[in-house]
Amino acid sequence: MGKPVIIYGKSGSGKSRSLKNFAEDEILFVNVEEKGLPFRKKFKYTLNSDNYKTIKEQLSKMPLKTAVIDDAGYLLTNMFMKKHSAGLKGNAVFDLYNDIGDRFWDLIKFIKKKLPSDVIVYIVMHDDSNDAGEVKLKTIGKLLDEKVNIQGMVTIVLRCMSANGRHFFRTHTDGLDITKSPEDMFENDEIDNDLKAVDSAIREYYEL
Repeated sequence: MGKPVIIYGKSGSGKSRSLKNFAEDEILFVNVEEKGLPFRKKFKYTLNSDNYKTIKEQLSKMPLKTAVIDDAGYLLTNMFMKKHSAGLKGNAVFDLYNDIGDRFWDLIKFIKKKLPSDVIVYIVMHDDSNDAGEVKLKTIGKLLDEKVNIQGMVTIVLRCMSANGRHFFRTHTDGLDITKSPEDMFENDEIDNDLKAVDSAIREYYEL
């Protein structure tokens, strides 16, 4: 059973920056939006795609134990933008939202059920907040938020944040967000913006 881990935060909070300390041949980097990295490094195993089938195929055959799906929220956005203006009406609109939710849910299920138990896949997403200051994942439609509850499908959800020029991860909720991690996996509520160090901590905790 593979391990999906969610990394979320605002644009510019350091989500992609956190990959900096991975070696160039250490991860499969799935670049959904084909954006440039914010540091001078090119990962040997890179896939530029927002196609679910292609992503799952690459995850299945990668010769690695770690993958990062960067800007995974655009798997939802791109699918919506490609189809919503096609003159859909009535049930067709409802079906589109269902399809968007179904495919993302299936990707997480695929990671958990089809990948080896020592494989970790980091799903990087943007956050969203309401007027009460509650922070959640930025998605499309109510299916993923209300019916699926994406963060409920995974054990580890880390929030990427920045303050006073410093980038860092939060490891436990502040009461208003969805951040969570197992007890004693991380010593502090705030840790360095280093996904390589996070990966090592997770592997040590689960003895992978």
